[in-house]
Amino acid sequence: MLDRLNMPYTEAVIYEIQRMGNIVPLGFPKMASKETTLEGYLIPKGTAIVTNLASVLFDKNEWETPEMFNPQHFLDSEGRFRKRDAFLPFSAGKRACLGEQLARMELFLFFAALLQRFTFVAVPGEEPSLEGVQGFTNSPAEFRTLAVTR
Repeated sequence: MLDRLNMPYTEAVIYEIQRMGNIVPLGFPKMASKETTLEGYLIPKGTAIVTNLASVLFDKNEWETPEMFNPQHFLDSEGRFRKRDAFLPFSAGKRACLGEQLARMELFLFFAALLQRFTFVAVPGEEPSLEGVQGFTNSPAEFRTLAVTR
């Protein structure tokens, strides 16, 4: 984990995969615990609330190239990793994923370890699609890949 600070591009790639992957685009439903007002709209206690995370993760006002895979979204002009307020793959607010810190650490460790040991390539003639399978969650379409030992 100490190497993480010296690997900004790897970190940026992981973040961009999460942004583009957008696994739970509508977040998990929540309920207003008390009456409140948001942007001038009254939200009564007990109202079901759904966050549209996709609207932030692909917002043209927040991302230079929202529809393209671009790790530069998370790098500053000197190549250092930068966090973005519009990056919300673990949801938002008080009810965001409690395991986010552990998940971030595990993602980095697994991703870096896999890339140190393997080169991943598409099976010849079987390019994977970037179009996901839509449901309550977004999943990648089934594909095959080759993990070639380095």
